[in-house]
Amino acid sequence: MTDLILVLNCGSSSIKFALFDTNGVQHNRKPVWNGKVDGITGPSPTFGETGVVPSPIALDPLDPYHAALTHIAGRVQARRGDHRIRAIAHRVVHGGSRYFEPTLVNAEVLADLRSYIPLAPLHQPFALEAMERLLEEQPELPQVACFDTGFHHTLPHVEQMLPLSWEAWERGIRRYGFHGLSYEYQSIVLAERYGGRARGRTIVAHLGSGASLCGMRDLQSVATTMGFSALDGLMMGTRTGALDPGALLYLMEIEKISLHDVGQLLYHKSGLLGLSGISSDPRVLLDREAEEPRARDALALYVRRIVREIGAMTAALGGLDLLVFTAGIGEHNAVLRERICRDLAFMGVALDPSANQSNGPIISAEASPVLVAVEPTNEEWIAALRTNELLAGPNFSGTRS
Repeated sequence: MTDLILVLNCGSSSIKFALFDTNGVQHNRKPVWNGKVDGITGPSPTFGETGVVPSPIALDPLDPYHAALTHIAGRVQARRGDHRIRAIAHRVVHGGSRYFEPTLVNAEVLADLRSYIPLAPLHQPFALEAMERLLEEQPELPQVACFDTGFHHTLPHVEQMLPLSWEAWERGIRRYGFHGLSYEYQSIVLAERYGGRARGRTIVAHLGSGASLCGMRDLQSVATTMGFSALDGLMMGTRTGALDPGALLYLMEIEKISLHDVGQLLYHKSGLLGLSGISSDPRVLLDREAEEPRARDALALYVRRIVREIGAMTAALGGLDLLVFTAGIGEHNAVLRERICRDLAFMGVALDPSANQSNGPIISAEASPVLVAVEPTNEEWIAALRTNELLAGPNFSGTRS
């Protein structure tokens, strides 16, 4: 009989989950079983699992999120058989200035993490809801929070600072960085694939519905585009990315838009969706750009912002040896990768069109001085691995279900 770790990755409208065998998690990066509940707050939620087409499920409209968690718990219970759930690992977007390492969840930790909800409203409250429910229902089951901000703890002091007052710095208003579980995975797999080259000047582009860049030296984070919140940096599916704060002052002072509506605009109604008026999905916009000028403009700005930030990060790194695309868009959208790399030709970036169309793993031309790669991410494995290490440590004394 082996023990299992359940990983939960909770968003505002979806919950991804994965089961990992504690005996083999160090070397086996594939889950025993994984899946996703999607469209939780919409009219047609679905449940999908490994190798099975997603199918509709009914959720309580008065509390759909709790219903989704209950549905997953039931499916996990049926799937695990005689195996025991050793612990539950949670991807938590923001750990603030206090939490960097995987942390055992208790009431005190939960209360601390609630204070960071305004900094990551698309994810933080939903991960905490799952933790709270499980603490109430199964207090004996260890839960571990794994923080997206943790990988960026190595950022140099100058990169952490924001050009505000020193008092703001002392209150914890600084650059934290996000997508850390994804970048931590890349730091492991890139070293395996590319050895010393990966230890040089590397930029990883995590391009999904949320998007950011991470500049690495010796496989540690030394620069990143997201900052105090997950709004900074690159333009995203529905989020603005970096924005002149004067535009927000204008909206609030002159156009009298409320604080709540500004938050909705920044997080939910901007980016690709806001500019195009069509969709936050670049695949949809690519299909429509020939006849829809707004779709074309949205994609053009999306690419431009990525190129500008890669250029700026390359300057901060003092050059570039390896450029890596990951996450949903980065891994699967050959057209956008080609447009980004085309505009980086001034740095010597050159693609192999056939390799790019096949999604890698190496998509740069042989003569390109910058190696360009596509590498799938694996946030759930990192969470399971670090949780397993914590449970095996000398300072842990917990129970299991």
